[in-house]
Amino acid sequence: MPKPPQSPGTKKSHDEERKQRDLGVSGASVESLPRRTRRKYPASEKLRILKSAEAAVASGERGALEALLRREGIYSSHLSAWRQQLAARGTAGLASQKPGRKPKLDENERKLLALTKRNAELERKLAIAHALIELQKKAHELLGMALPENDESR
Repeated sequence: MPKPPQSPGTKKSHDEERKQRDLGVSGASVESLPRRTRRKYPASEKLRILKSAEAAVASGERGALEALLRREGIYSSHLSAWRQQLAARGTAGLASQKPGRKPKLDENERKLLALTKRNAELERKLAIAHALIELQKKAHELLGMALPENDESR
């Protein structure tokens, strides 16, 4: 939307310009909130919460588990996921894992692959160098030139 032309005598103050810039298209102020970080629980904390949840269920007290969930600030889905991890892999399964796909190769395999590629490249260059040397020998034989003697005693 184009701005209305201002007459030369009317200049907006710096504060007025900032207020106008801070207002959105609808005239409401634009407010941005910082992005919340993902909550991370160490394995010991997960295990402690799981034990207290089992104790709350075993107590038979009505609403004990829900009170625990509210107090800890977690959802019941966290408990069920942690229980599955604990059942599948034990306490090691509760350890936090890096989100996303697992790398196809670990660090040692990547190094091995890089060294294998480097070795293949060097072997190819060596084969080319040997072919060039043989070609130079044949050229010297055809032209009847004597090859310089190798001094291996250097």
